[in-house]
Amino acid sequence: MEDQEKQKPQISENQKNDQEEKKSTQFGVNRRRRFYNRKRQYSSHPYQQKRESVKFNKVSIVIPLLNEEESLGPISHEIRKVLKPVDVGFEVIFVDDGSTDNSLKTIKEICRTDKRFKYISFKKNYGKSAALQIGFKHVTGDAVVTMDADLQDDPSEIPNLLKKLDEGYDLVSGWKKIRKDPFIKKYSSRFFNFITRIISKIKIHDFNCGLKAYRREVIDNIYVYGELHRYIPLLAHWQGYTVSEVIVKHHARRYGKTKFGVSRFYKGFIDLITVVFTTRYVKRPMHLFGFLGALAFLAGIVVNGYLTYLWITGGYLSNRPMLFLGILLVIVGVQFFSVGLLGEMYVHNTRSEKEYIIKDKG
Repeated sequence: MEDQEKQKPQISENQKNDQEEKKSTQFGVNRRRRFYNRKRQYSSHPYQQKRESVKFNKVSIVIPLLNEEESLGPISHEIRKVLKPVDVGFEVIFVDDGSTDNSLKTIKEICRTDKRFKYISFKKNYGKSAALQIGFKHVTGDAVVTMDADLQDDPSEIPNLLKKLDEGYDLVSGWKKIRKDPFIKKYSSRFFNFITRIISKIKIHDFNCGLKAYRREVIDNIYVYGELHRYIPLLAHWQGYTVSEVIVKHHARRYGKTKFGVSRFYKGFIDLITVVFTTRYVKRPMHLFGFLGALAFLAGIVVNGYLTYLWITGGYLSNRPMLFLGILLVIVGVQFFSVGLLGEMYVHNTRSEKEYIIKDKG
């Protein structure tokens, strides 16, 4: 009996994973095959002919989603297929942002058949930033990839993002150079990226691309809330991390409805102001409010000085609204100075060494 037990073949970890994949292909297989053209999109990649190697031990893929039940089966299948030739372990974390369709049921079925897939489900919709932040807290890999669940992001780009990280960058953002989006969404996004590039001085073309790769250290030291997921490259760059980009394929939406709306325009602008302030001036508020206060105060002094000169030379001020403008500018300037001083007092009393990221020490 002992000899018979010794002769039983040992099942390796890779064989176990292959068995899990075969089980998982029984779920939604008829829907998967028509999303990605295999000859056009996969056979040309070198990692399909030979096993690729990256410097990371494990990759965590975070996928936030809202009402994407029809896309979940295909995207999970493609992730398995793309990462199979890559010499790295992986996990996939679905973050259900309060879906009202059968997305959660579909995710549970995927996770049941493959233990590398996990899920987190919100009680209600909190937004993409909240979903990403919670996903970041639960990752276990030393490299993290984020992507959308609507099949517009191509999983075949994951190895390319990881290779770019291998070059020494801390964050790599995808660039949807050829977008398959409606006209308004496409060109409003270009305008948004243009303004953000000017203000941030980061030379990347697509800040809001869902397909990104990070070193673990980056997500451990940034906090994403509200709708600041659009500005993760800015948050990372202004903390001293290196940022780059790679061109990625983009596909038209197949299922569900786009989450793009008119509110995105003003929300994006307000969030940009928030990011600029919280990253550049939150520890030196007097630099911002003091500058604005000095500008308004000097403008008020110039206006009132001009009116004083006219009064001395015999002019009348009773019919000149500029007098009120000059007084208003002086008052606003003093208020800005006051806000700046209060901010400096608050920063002085709450400063902590925990706010500084140490790269290395001997």
